[in-house]
Amino acid sequence: MTSVAALVVGYGVADAHDRVPGVLTIDEAVSEQVPRPVEPSVVLPPASKSAPAPTEVGLTRALRADVRNKQLGPRVGVVVRDALTGETLYSRGEDRPQTPASTAKLLTAAAVAERADLSTTMTTTVVRGEDDELVLVASGDTMLAKGAGDPTKVEGRAGLADLAKQVATSLGTKGGARLSLRLDATYAAGERYAPTWDMADVAAGYTQGVSMVGLAGDRPEPFRPSPRFPEKAVLKAFAAQLKKAGVKVTVDDSAASWKQAAPQGAEQLGAVESAPLGDVLALALDDSDNALTENVARQAAVADGAGASFAEVTAWVRATLESAGIDLTGVRLKDNCGLSSGQLVPARVTSDVMQLGITGSARTMSLVLSELPIAGLTGTLHERFQTSSSHAAAGIARAKTGTLTGTSALAGTTTTQEGRLLSFVIVADRVPSTTGTLGARAGLDQIVADLTACGCR
Repeated sequence: MTSVAALVVGYGVADAHDRVPGVLTIDEAVSEQVPRPVEPSVVLPPASKSAPAPTEVGLTRALRADVRNKQLGPRVGVVVRDALTGETLYSRGEDRPQTPASTAKLLTAAAVAERADLSTTMTTTVVRGEDDELVLVASGDTMLAKGAGDPTKVEGRAGLADLAKQVATSLGTKGGARLSLRLDATYAAGERYAPTWDMADVAAGYTQGVSMVGLAGDRPEPFRPSPRFPEKAVLKAFAAQLKKAGVKVTVDDSAASWKQAAPQGAEQLGAVESAPLGDVLALALDDSDNALTENVARQAAVADGAGASFAEVTAWVRATLESAGIDLTGVRLKDNCGLSSGQLVPARVTSDVMQLGITGSARTMSLVLSELPIAGLTGTLHERFQTSSSHAAAGIARAKTGTLTGTSALAGTTTTQEGRLLSFVIVADRVPSTTGTLGARAGLDQIVADLTACGCR
């Protein structure tokens, strides 16, 4: 038995040292194997003032056929600039007032960037009202998550479940009694719909009423309109979360109660914060969300001392841009998102406004411009720039789209194959009905692709 035991122990030692087959082993320090660094290959040179700039002659030659494309119609306004110097390299019909469609949102974005702190957030709170009343105080966040908030997202950053848990903790044992719940919607209160909007667009899901509170996932989409009264949807969702947290409430969702401000100095029971204002504005432009753009503009205008009506906010946008040195000759604005008919903005003005965010006084707008839809990948450009004639700009150009019946536009930036950063504005507002929006989009994409692909010198 002693001999057998010795053999077993001996074999085990040999196994542990990997001298014979077996399952035993001894952990040994292993030196970390660091892969040999590989120098990345340059896909596109970085934008630089030292990169060769296109010339007017080169751009005229490259774009001559593009701007005469019959699918764009007879009225095409174009401005191409060296983004880093602001020099206009090519223009055509730049001072002619034209329908801007949603590229008008860039004027609003510039005004907001001029006057507002884009790093600020919207804080939705709950305070103790009179007697057994809870008051949900709206602060402008129309993308509240029904459940827990997600700190990685813009839509749904603040969550009603988180707010309800805070309220339950603050109430303690008092949460067992049934309380009443209402909404204070007095912050930046104004018209729900612009007088110049076609209500058929609202019914079709192209926009929604402008409010200062709403739920994530309820923003409008074509043929999927938003709730008519997002305030009621928020109260219902919050009441459900309070119930889960052990707080019983009776909801007062009457519109009259929304106009009653919460008591001054009321005890705060909970608070959740939205994404930064700049991120919300960037999302509004990325998705071309009309109501969300109006929401941000109204908040910025009210904070700057202006009124909350559509006319007052539009006047504030004009005054802000003029103060920043923008010549608004030929500009006619009826709203702040470009949805109303009868609006006019020369291509030069849109180009000047973009330059404010690149080299001018509204430098915080650079965040918004850097998050515009990427050609062929994101937002309103995700299905474009897919053809062989336009693919050169895919993944490179960023632009704000503009589309109304008879009008198609693009305004954004791209980098040439030689590394020069260009800004561009292209507006066609006499698009023939025979080829329509799809034909015009193809024509616009072709122009941006040729700008991207050429040295144009």
